[in-house]
Amino acid sequence: MRQNVSFSTRTPPKGDSGVRLRQRGSAQMKTVFWLLGLVLAIYIGIKVLPVLFSAYEFEDSMKTTARFASVNRQTPEDIRKSMLVEATKDDLPIKPEDIKVSAKDGTVQIEANYSVTVDLEFYQWTLDFHPDVINNPI
Repeated sequence: MRQNVSFSTRTPPKGDSGVRLRQRGSAQMKTVFWLLGLVLAIYIGIKVLPVLFSAYEFEDSMKTTARFASVNRQTPEDIRKSMLVEATKDDLPIKPEDIKVSAKDGTVQIEANYSVTVDLEFYQWTLDFHPDVINNPI
């Protein structure tokens, strides 16, 4: 016995075909917007992350300097100079007057206030940093 197999193509109801086409187009637009958002996030990350990393390295060097400043018998001016060298190494726009150092009774406090402007081609983003470090003598 032979079976007749027929593959029929079902035609959509009259009002349904336009809805399906619009839905398909909106899915493509969502994908385009998500991809544009992802590309924008990656671009901003590439521009901003190096600045944040440099700021972290500078704050870490501030902690290290404050920790060993009293042991090494550094004056506040010596500490300020070493912090300026570290800022130059990390490509941070810090001037000598931006760094405040106080040393009294074995306690060393270092604070710096500076801003870095990141050029995103379509927006100038100014990041403000205010690291403040104090050593805790034993």
